[in-house]
Amino acid sequence: MLDIAHEIERSLSLGRRVGVVTVAAVHGSAPRTVGSAMAVDDAGEVIGAISGGCVESEAYELALAALAGTLGVASTDLGLSDDDALAAGLSCGGHLGVVASVLDPADAAVRSQLRLASRGEAAALDVDLASGHVRVADAPAATAGTLRLAREAAPRLVIVGAVDFASALATAALPLGYRITVVDARPAFATARRHPDAHEVIRAWPGEYVAAAGIGPRDAICVLTHEERFDIPALVAALGSGAGFVGAMGSRRTDARRRELLREAGVPESALARLRSPIGLDLGGASPAQTAVSIVAQMVADAHGREGGHLSERASATIHARA
Repeated sequence: MLDIAHEIERSLSLGRRVGVVTVAAVHGSAPRTVGSAMAVDDAGEVIGAISGGCVESEAYELALAALAGTLGVASTDLGLSDDDALAAGLSCGGHLGVVASVLDPADAAVRSQLRLASRGEAAALDVDLASGHVRVADAPAATAGTLRLAREAAPRLVIVGAVDFASALATAALPLGYRITVVDARPAFATARRHPDAHEVIRAWPGEYVAAAGIGPRDAICVLTHEERFDIPALVAALGSGAGFVGAMGSRRTDARRRELLREAGVPESALARLRSPIGLDLGGASPAQTAVSIVAQMVADAHGREGGHLSERASATIHARA
């Protein structure tokens, strides 16, 4: 449910009630996990999905029944045929256990958690498996018969340089669940209007901002400015942080010069080895949007220990990363 918090809260803010079907149990391996949800508001808008597509119709009917008050029991199983199970990624066949709930615009407490999740902040809700009632999680652990939905604070993506490529990268990375910050010292470039998909646009010297940002191993830093006065201090700070991904845009000649300047600034070779530069996978694109796709593709590949490439040429590799 928290994975579609932004869309659910948008419907609630319009005064619509929302029926939500949440995955409570997965039997077999699946592309969606426990806590994934599909919702339908009382205007008929469908939000999210809970499988590869084969049980969405059943989930839709459950959500409508919950809204209409005609649902017999909140928790049920969505059965899958062998063919449907394989299509959904449930290689051993089986079923999904789900619970249906109704969210009301007047429930301020639940909406507060949805807003936190939509902003990339930590949030937690409990769903009663017998009634489907949703409430704010107010105990250290879920009680028996309750599904705990919890999301830790989102990983951060700090984009250095408020250029067109930064705006495209913010748009491409937003669905991946990052809390996105664009930072640039130039007031004419660092505006929210130029970067509508960033959660925040900061006017500051990038090196100083990155050094003080408390970057951790789930976070990513992408330097896109092409200006050494911004790039070098920002990369010194980024490579000295615990960031899980550090990348910088530029030609191979720019990369070679940049690495020499970083060495002169005291960055050790072990840290330089972490630098993804030139940034992105080799997709052949050139426009800001195409470049953004190559960057987020590399970020996803790195996060899962993959090299990228064609799945059709990786017959022995699993397609989905498994927890």
